Amino acid sequence: MPGHRILVVEDNPLNMKLVRDVLTVSGYEVVAAPSGEEGVSLAQTCEPDLVLMDIQLPGIDGYEALRLLRQDPRLDAVPVVAVTAFAMREDQERAWREGFDGYLGKPISVKALAAQVENFLSRGRADVG
Repeated sequence: MPGHRILVVEDNPLNMKLVRDVLTVSGYEVVAAPSGEEGVSLAQTCEPDLVLMDIQLPGIDGYEALRLLRQDPRLDAVPVVAVTAFAMREDQERAWREGFDGYLGKPISVKALAAQVENFLSRGRADVG
């Protein structure tokens, strides 16, 4: 589904560059935010088709940013995927409980990322519909 707009909320510049490069080469438009606050603000104006949200962020974390996104009716149908280095089963379960629509562990797989994003876009929100 290239052509879709992906909002990537990630404070690590190297991770951001990796995700941006892979998704851009795959035909996606990438909008970048280095913090949860900026991610929420950008989501309200850029109309993303999908949000990739780091959990560990400066300022508000990914969980709080997700709560703020879900309060906006314009963004409620946008799938938000947790991206985190916390790869324990409990971390994945917490992401689901908190309302994330998917989960990507770090380090991000360059080979798999575009297909994973396409899968999240085709599935949409986990609990909507």
